[in-house]
Amino acid sequence: MGGVNPYNQDVDVPQATQPFEITFLPMNQTVSVDPADMPFGHDGRSGSILDIALGAGIDIDHACGGVNACSTCHVIVREGLATCNEATEDEEDMLDTAPGLELNSRLSCQAVPNGSTKIVAEIPGWNRNHASESH
Repeated sequence: MGGVNPYNQDVDVPQATQPFEITFLPMNQTVSVDPADMPFGHDGRSGSILDIALGAGIDIDHACGGVNACSTCHVIVREGLATCNEATEDEEDMLDTAPGLELNSRLSCQAVPNGSTKIVAEIPGWNRNHASESH
């Protein structure tokens, strides 16, 4: 999917300039991120937690395609939140619709780490899709 949400203000978000790691909970999977490989070409802002997750094969639901038009990609940033861009008012409005909201909640499609430290992001239980289809 992907695209642009014309109702959101476009903001310039600095990209990571050095390699870093991001650990996804509860699967405890750590991904090494090399800024030279970004963007991964998936949904969400370039270099966002969602972009990194999808590039590493970690599925985070994102019904709107990562354009900040829903809250299905909600994550809780347990470590390293200060290294992510600030949430915009548009993102905060969307976060208000997410169940299980915490002070360190972000939409993974909008949160872009700057690479200065490791990140730990938890995918809430209600957002983990364990279903798989058989062929």
